[in-house]
Amino acid sequence: MKIGFVGLGNMGGPMVHNLLKAGHALSVYDLNAAAVATAVAAGATQASSLRELVAGRDVIITMLPASAHVRAVYLGADGVLAHVAPGVTLIDSSTIDPDTVKQVAAAAAQHGNALVDAPVSGGTGGAQAGTLTFMVGASAAVFEQVKPVLAGMGKNIVHCGDTGTGQVAKICNNLLLGISMIGVAEAMSLGAALGIEPKVLAGIINTSTGRCWSSDSYNPFPGIVETAPASRGYSGGFGTDLMLKDLGLATEAAKQVKQPVLLGALAQQLYQLLSQHGSGGLDFSAIIGLYRKQAD
Repeated sequence: MKIGFVGLGNMGGPMVHNLLKAGHALSVYDLNAAAVATAVAAGATQASSLRELVAGRDVIITMLPASAHVRAVYLGADGVLAHVAPGVTLIDSSTIDPDTVKQVAAAAAQHGNALVDAPVSGGTGGAQAGTLTFMVGASAAVFEQVKPVLAGMGKNIVHCGDTGTGQVAKICNNLLLGISMIGVAEAMSLGAALGIEPKVLAGIINTSTGRCWSSDSYNPFPGIVETAPASRGYSGGFGTDLMLKDLGLATEAAKQVKQPVLLGALAQQLYQLLSQHGSGGLDFSAIIGLYRKQAD
């Protein structure tokens, strides 16, 4: 299949490589020349503009940082919708607010294109391994059309409902993830301050009722999970500022439907504090630093 891909960051770059491995022909576009060069070396074709990118493509995929970038790429005067042919399917895998997805999808529909929201879970590791989970918002018919494409990048392709529900699933999941990581950081820090060996405590938690992904697979205490960012100085993984962005999306969406998210709002404040301390580029599990510094 001929695919145009916009956004070659930490997630988009590996996703492009997996699509190439799956046998698709890719044209790529990004403002980062080095990222484009890496994709071209892997077999992709460089597009010098969005007009060039969409020409002759069957599917367009975007993986962008925020809502503003999605609106600019799709709705801009020289954006995707200004040049793409009717009938080409559009897939946005960015994590943005549901309202923006619906607005862009409505504009796409007027142009004769179906837009699918398909945010992902699995982090950079999942992007590299091709094991991402895709949360897909689309009609049942369009979902079946895009599923084979998404299968080239992920192993769990879930139809969440109509357009926008993929983003709803993503922000709710990350809301819980941010809260649970704070809970694990708090418990591990308390245990260490009270004198229990952290590995012993983690072992108890991970075989008891406190068990969760934030503890057994991504524990924020250094030396507990060898593959977790905590064991490499909180480098890589899912950045604090990205978690802060997602919590902002969740709390803003909650305001629109007047749904209380009390712990989510507190989590947002704590990650904001961590970012203000200069740790915005560190993995979000570095939130444990707020607790350990206070204990020292």
